Amino acid sequence: MNPSPSIARRNNRRKTLSSSLGLGEALFASSEERQFAADIEAGLEIVEQRLVDQVRFADEIADVTTRYLLDAGGKRVRPVLTLLTAQLGAGATDDVLTAAQAVEITHLASLYHDDVMDEAEMRRGVPSAQAVWGNSVAILTGDLLFARASKLVGSLGERALAIQAETFERLCLGQLHETIGPQEGDDPIEHYLQVLADKTGSLISLAALVGVIFSGAPEEYREPVTIFGERIGVAFQLIDDVIDLSSAVENTGKAAGTDLRAGVPTLPLLYLRQRAETDADAAALLERLERDIDASAEGDLHPDFAAAVAELRGHQVTDDTLAEAQRWSDRAVGALGPLPDGPVKKALTRFAQAIVERSG
Repeated sequence: MNPSPSIARRNNRRKTLSSSLGLGEALFASSEERQFAADIEAGLEIVEQRLVDQVRFADEIADVTTRYLLDAGGKRVRPVLTLLTAQLGAGATDDVLTAAQAVEITHLASLYHDDVMDEAEMRRGVPSAQAVWGNSVAILTGDLLFARASKLVGSLGERALAIQAETFERLCLGQLHETIGPQEGDDPIEHYLQVLADKTGSLISLAALVGVIFSGAPEEYREPVTIFGERIGVAFQLIDDVIDLSSAVENTGKAAGTDLRAGVPTLPLLYLRQRAETDADAAALLERLERDIDASAEGDLHPDFAAAVAELRGHQVTDDTLAEAQRWSDRAVGALGPLPDGPVKKALTRFAQAIVERSG
């Protein structure tokens, strides 16, 4: 088996994680607020250590494949969100830490499956699992991780199992609807946004919800953080659509236009198709992109593909995508109204802003 990526990459990311999400101590003025930020970092450190233990398997092959993408890095957005909302209650209780691990492992498992379906060659700056070991091993590795996440959730009781099952159903439906595409009479953009809400928003929403539930926070906070999580999840993915057009592979972990080449619809492309109905320049760019995407499906990347992707990144439709991401971020912040003023609401608001500010 090929070795896992160096854990140094993961450790370096983890040390600056909260700062990279705009949640560093500089955000907070008082000593109490700075302690709040330190508590988030301390909780994240524990989650990170336990994640390493949780993805270990006695089986030699499984132990390598399940640790592969964890060791490659990741921003740990979902555990951070769980730890943040838990501060509305008793903080990082053991159940909160367990829930944070379960959500992150579920996310990790989904990456193995997504890369198979999208035929992605890179993930987190390293060759994707199926590029290293093939589709069957990648799929089974994802299944093993889903099983491990379910064991963790099971330790939290029947309520947690029900919430996880509902979220997993939405994840699968989102992937199904992305795969089959919009049906006759569907608006392609509305269809796509619903796919994002199901595939990405549902799991981020779960991360926010379990922090409230397992910290014993007041029940009236559950709906606001659930709505916040889903909306910020859509914003997060829309920014990823823009990042997919970036040539900075060292930051994104993937070559520019990876999603486009895999046939994955993204909002800039959907906007371009809409604009091409009345705009000759947009129609010409769309024709070039679709030609190059079709060539990629045959295994031959057209030499002009990178130039077409760069033109798409500089096009108005990409600015429109950024504006839509900002709209979802603003709506996410708007859902926080029922929460008490204080460091949690302040951090969640900054979290939403940081999501749309990231570039890789």
